[in-house]
Amino acid sequence: MENCLHHLTIKGFFFTKPISFSSSSSSSSLKFRCNNNSTKLKVIKASAGASHCQFSSLNSPLLPQSTVGKFLSGVLQNHRNLFHVAVQEELKLLADDRDAAVSRMILSSDSDQALLHRRIAQIKENQCEVAVEDVMSLLIFYKFSEIRVPLVPKLSSCLYNGRLEILPSKDWELESIHTLEVLDMIREHITTVTGLKAKPSVTESWATTKVRQFLLARVYVASILYGYFLKSVSLRYHLERNLNLANNDVHLGHRSTNLSFKDMYPYGFEEDIFGHLSNMQSIGHGQGLIRYEEEIEDLKCYVMKFHPGSLQRCAKLRSKEAVNLVRSYSCALFNNEGFDSVENDDVILTSFSSLKRLVLEAVAFGSFLWETEDYIDNVYKLKDH
Repeated sequence: MENCLHHLTIKGFFFTKPISFSSSSSSSSLKFRCNNNSTKLKVIKASAGASHCQFSSLNSPLLPQSTVGKFLSGVLQNHRNLFHVAVQEELKLLADDRDAAVSRMILSSDSDQALLHRRIAQIKENQCEVAVEDVMSLLIFYKFSEIRVPLVPKLSSCLYNGRLEILPSKDWELESIHTLEVLDMIREHITTVTGLKAKPSVTESWATTKVRQFLLARVYVASILYGYFLKSVSLRYHLERNLNLANNDVHLGHRSTNLSFKDMYPYGFEEDIFGHLSNMQSIGHGQGLIRYEEEIEDLKCYVMKFHPGSLQRCAKLRSKEAVNLVRSYSCALFNNEGFDSVENDDVILTSFSSLKRLVLEAVAFGSFLWETEDYIDNVYKLKDH
């Protein structure tokens, strides 16, 4: 255990120091855009007042775009007990439609209609991809509703005279889905990205800070990925413990690694999430995630011994649909009305309690995303990222 503690020198996982929310600098290595448009600096003056955050029956900043998504949204609202049955049926139909279009394209490859059927197959694939992203989003919403946590709507609807306040906090519910080991790492992550202590007083929780909206968006996306990573690695950790693989003679690296954000995304945040990670060489069969020179003590020690390549592999979103959903959802949540890009410099005033609420929601979103990918892939084969 002493060896494990020796390596636990970082505060959290994605960042090596707390983010300065009130800083006037807009530069950051975590670059995340919806498009290439830019917006001018706009400072929103804060004043006291109640929150206007509206939580509706189907509260999600991202509305379904496909016919399938709209249909399932209605089922979820009006016939909740039939939701999963409807999801299974729609996924099967989507898979059949896509496969049929591909089959026709292959059969007509030597005919005069080859180009037509190739185009039809491409259109059908794009339509199915949008529909599956809607299904994925609704399944995640369903999981939030199971723990009675409404998703935060568009942030523009949560601003009252320039102040962002998200009530109720729902911290207990959002933490209840994690094991104690995972929750300990999540709390370190919250401390790292917000500067809030693990057990803050009421005064500290409701203290206010200024934050740039584009930076808050990046923290949200990073926390989604962290939740996704923790779900993946915790399952692997418990599997290895249950199978008693700690003594296997499997070596991937030759040293323990202090983890940092740069270790996970050496090419930069946006490039790795939406680009370079898809080109990474996969780890061959028979190779483990860590070196086994000693028994696995706990989850934190297990993670700290990851080889950088294994770390990136576990943090990678597995499907193209998941990547698109994270991008679309983040844009929908953080875009103010009239703006087309997350990359804006709006300065808002908010409490540390609201920051914690956003981070906890994002981590839970990432965890649910991992489960949803697995659920959908058993019926409808997702596209590898």
